[in-house]
Amino acid sequence: MAKKPAAQLQLVAAAHTQRGAAGVTDDIVDAITTAIVERRLMPGTKLVEQQIADIFEVSRTVVRQALNQLSRDRLVTLEPARGAFVATPSIDEARQVFQVRRLVEAGMIRQLAAQITDKQVDQLRLHLRDERQAVVRSDVSGRTRLLADFHVVLARQLGNEVLAELIADLLSRSQLIALMYQSSHSAEHSQDEHVGIVDALAKRDARTAARLMEQHIEAVERNLRLDPRTPDLASVLRPKH
Repeated sequence: MAKKPAAQLQLVAAAHTQRGAAGVTDDIVDAITTAIVERRLMPGTKLVEQQIADIFEVSRTVVRQALNQLSRDRLVTLEPARGAFVATPSIDEARQVFQVRRLVEAGMIRQLAAQITDKQVDQLRLHLRDERQAVVRSDVSGRTRLLADFHVVLARQLGNEVLAELIADLLSRSQLIALMYQSSHSAEHSQDEHVGIVDALAKRDARTAARLMEQHIEAVERNLRLDPRTPDLASVLRPKH
C-alpha cells in the first residue's frame, strides 16, 4: 500500500486535532450552560479561563472559544481587562424574556392540545412522576432540570425541533434571573402547575391548557429571587467519571 505524502498526513492530523478541540469546546459550553440552568453558577460569577482550562485539561485558547460562544448565546458577558462573567440580565430584559415565553408557549400548548396522543400524555405523566420524586428528595439540581425540561418536552412532542431549541434558549436566559434560587415550596408549586397543564392536555382542552401555561409562567416571573452565592468552579464544572 502506498504511503500518504507527509503533507497529506499533516492535514489529516490537523483535521483530527480541530475536531477534537471542537468537541472539548462543546463540552465546556454544555457544562457551563447546564451549571447555569441548574443554579450551580449564579449571575455575576467570574469564569476564570485558566481554572476552566485546568479543569478540562485544555489550552486557554479552547476555553476562550467556548466563552465566546456562550457570549453569543448571551449567557456570558465578556468585559475588557476583567474577563468573563455569567451574565446578569436586567429586570427589563427578564420581563421581555418572560413575555416572549408566554406568547410562544401559549400558542405551543394550544397546538399540542389539538393533536396530542394518549402515548404522549403517558410520557408526560412519567415526566411528572420524575419531577415529583426530585421535589420530594429536595434534589435541587435534578428538580430544576426536570421542571425546565418539561417545557422542551412539550415542544418536541409537536415534532418541531426549532421550537424546542427556541424554548431551551429562552429557558436558559430566564434561568439566569428567575431560577437563582427556588425554595422547596415554589418548586412544589411549579410541579403542581405542570400537573394541571397535563390534565388539561389529556382532556384536549386547549383553552384551559393555554390559560394554565400563561399563569404558570407569570407565577415563575413573580417569584424572581437572586442568590449571590459564588461557587467553586472546579466543583461544578469538573467532568463526572
